[in-house]
Formats: sequence, C-alpha cells, structure tokens
Amino acid sequence: MPIPAIDSGRLAELARHDTPTICNVIELFDFRPRNTGYMDARVRACFADMAPVVGYASTATFRAAFARTETAVYGSLDDQVRRFAELPGPALVVFQDVDDPAVAATFGEIMCATYQAFGAVALITSGAARDLEQVRRLGFPVFSNGAICSHGHSQILSVHGPVRVGGLPVHPGDLLHADGNGVTHIPHEIAADVCDAAREYVAAEAIVLDFLKSGVKDVELYSAARREAMDAIAALGRRIRAKRTGGQAAVQRG
Repeated sequence: MPIPAIDSGRLAELARHDTPTICNVIELFDFRPRNTGYMDARVRACFADMAPVVGYASTATFRAAFARTETAVYGSLDDQVRRFAELPGPALVVFQDVDDPAVAATFGEIMCATYQAFGAVALITSGAARDLEQVRRLGFPVFSNGAICSHGHSQILSVHGPVRVGGLPVHPGDLLHADGNGVTHIPHEIAADVCDAAREYVAAEAIVLDFLKSGVKDVELYSAARREAMDAIAALGRRIRAKRTGGQAAVQRG
C-alpha cells in the first residue's frame, strides 16, 4: 500500500515551526488523546540548537550486546539506504535498540554521513550516540538516550518494520517532526491541514507575545490580549473539526 505524502512545499513549511507548535496544532483536531503521539524524555536531541526536521520514518532495529555471526559493523547500511526509495519524501532514520539497557552506540560519524549522503534529514534512536563532534560538523540532527564511546558488536537486525522508540510506536513511512524539544508523529490523515493551521496558530500566539514585548505593564490589557489569543485558537479549532467532520460525512455519503 503506498505511503501517503504531502508536497515538498508543505514539508518545508512544517519544518519552519517548532515541534511544540506542531503538537499544539494536532491537539485542535481531536484526532488522538493529548498524551499520545510523541516520544518521551528518554529520547533527547543531541544538538538542541539545530533547526526542526520533518521526514518519513525509515525504521530499523539494532543490537550490540552479542558477537555478530556474519554481518559487519556497517554491513546492512546498503540495504537500509536502498529502501529510502520506498518513502515518498526525505527519510528520517529511526532505530530501536533492543539491548536494555544500551551497551554501545547505535551510530557514529560513518553511519550519519552515509544517511545524509543518501538524503536522510536526521536520525533518532532509543539507544546511544557517539562521534558527537564529528556528527555536529556534518550538520546532521540526531536524537538519542545518551552517549557511549564504543560501537560494541554493532549490528542492524532488521529494516523497515514496526519499532517502538521513546514509548512511541513507529511504522515505516510515518511522518515525524523533531527538534530540541522532542519528537512527534504527524498523522498522514491531517498532515496537510496541520501545515495550513500552524501559521494561524502562531499568529494567534503572537497576540500575547507582542503585547509582552511592548513593555506595557497592565494586567487588564494583558488579560484582554490572552482572551483574544485564546478566542482565535478556539475558533481555529472549531473550523478544523468542522472541516474534518464535513469531509468524513462526504466520504460516507459517497
């Protein structure tokens, strides 16, 4: 079954917003419970100052605790990057480290340089990182559960199957948004609408932020600005939900 895609312009627009904003906008859709759909605090940005990234999950499992029988350290990289072609847009590599706890680094400079060369925009792992200064120089965003200096018995066990990272189930082709605040999943069904709504959401928040930047210290005026912003966000949410409900009704009638 083909993986749904949105156009490159909307992907670029999504990447202009931070991940908390994307989470806030997704909440307006009432598509999923508010405490689901994102990775927990075990997965953290190694370079929190890098810009947000958006991509389609290229999943894999990894282990390093036991000696390899056949594969080399980088033996499965060619198969992994070959399967980037199955995705409808830029790959975002997602590793589940099956060792618990992690005993060695999932990635280093060579792996990240390889992924970047074949068009990946970032890497996320439930395991550990290494070669952090070298990877930073690549300008390649990575997310991990810490750092370990060795790669151990590094081996990629499988590619393009379901994984669970930071408490979040991830399937090949899932659309992910990540920055220094964390990682969230954008459901394909609402991805284009999330992109369009994000601009309006940011404009509503700017009502309060602009007031605070003005230097006016008046609680009543501050409260009025907050109400205006909240009303704008509430109205946006109503329009979003009405559009979804109308669209679903049309599909059912058809």
